[in-house]
Amino acid sequence: MPEHWPFLLMGGLMLFLFFGLGIISHKARLPAVLLFIILGIVIGGLLSGQGKTLYQAAEIGIVLLFFLLGLEFPLKRMLEISKRIWPTGLLDLVLNLGVGFLIALAFGLHVTAAFLIGALAYASSSSITIKMLEEKKRLASPEAEFILALLIFEDLVAPILVSFLAGMYSGTEVTVQSLGLLLFKILALTVGAILVGYYGFRRLGTFMEKYLETDLMPLFAVAIAFGYAGLAVALGLSEVLGAFLAGVMLSETGRSKELEHLILPVRNITLPFFFFWFGTTISFGEGVPMAVLLVTLVLWSIVAKLLVGFYGGRRYGLSPRVALRAGLSLGQRGEFSAIIATLAPPQLRAFSGMYILSTALAGIYLFNKAPGWSRWMHQRYFSPAPKHGAASSD
Repeated sequence: MPEHWPFLLMGGLMLFLFFGLGIISHKARLPAVLLFIILGIVIGGLLSGQGKTLYQAAEIGIVLLFFLLGLEFPLKRMLEISKRIWPTGLLDLVLNLGVGFLIALAFGLHVTAAFLIGALAYASSSSITIKMLEEKKRLASPEAEFILALLIFEDLVAPILVSFLAGMYSGTEVTVQSLGLLLFKILALTVGAILVGYYGFRRLGTFMEKYLETDLMPLFAVAIAFGYAGLAVALGLSEVLGAFLAGVMLSETGRSKELEHLILPVRNITLPFFFFWFGTTISFGEGVPMAVLLVTLVLWSIVAKLLVGFYGGRRYGLSPRVALRAGLSLGQRGEFSAIIATLAPPQLRAFSGMYILSTALAGIYLFNKAPGWSRWMHQRYFSPAPKHGAASSD
């Protein structure tokens, strides 16, 4: 194939491939993101001359993803969610990021690499989980609110975590001073967004009413998203944190739903490029790296989410059976792990790709089995034994 394809030709072919994979994923009931990653692994070598173009499209997609995510979190909502879910959120951090970090250290990885592995294991995939809840008609189930609250907590932590890792992998020596400066930058960017959102965008009601239905509003919204994401990059942080905070700022206008409707089509076109581009960065030329660590981490990741779902769900007020069902529904990793994996050095990127694919497939399998398995586990371990002569109940 030619080294440099015309931009329009390559873009058209890639979008057609994404469309075809989307159809296949819908029929097979698999998350499309997995197929996009696999496509990148398979044909990435054929597009070696298009790396810069692919990355730019991928960056736009991921910025718009986090911008739209931020639109869902006005300041008041973030505070309400945090108050109720924070104990479970902390347990999630400790069991997944913390223990994942310790497992990587035990296998001899350097502290920085081990922290990246822990971060890789942290967040469940919001896109896969919500899609599965919809397909299995479980959005109205008792555990759905708890699962969504936990995903929201992870969504709030993940951009900060990505920026922290981006700073650690910036090439500068990690010291107490550099970590302190990094935390100061994150805090300054966050506080700045809160102040601008609360004292600025909250007062733009008349402006939004006047221009919301015009062709100018997408320009305004995307300008804010790109601008604040670019400011984050200029500060040595991740663009995803800036994009997320840009969404939080604009959410204070009270027009999140209308803005999401305007931006969503652009995100849907550009986001597949991110997962495809990530796939192109993965090479298995030397086989699966650190296979024992991979198996250990995958198994622990499933167990950790089960523990988080069960004990966190019980504290949230769920019954043992419903809490078990929630825990069995959280194992899949996806978009956040892929974002974190892009920060990894080449020798860890193949490991990260295998981890994401393994946990996503295992998580989808457990999600499908969750109702039946939770019923069996509840009857086996939590239901009191029926009295002599009495029939047992489900």
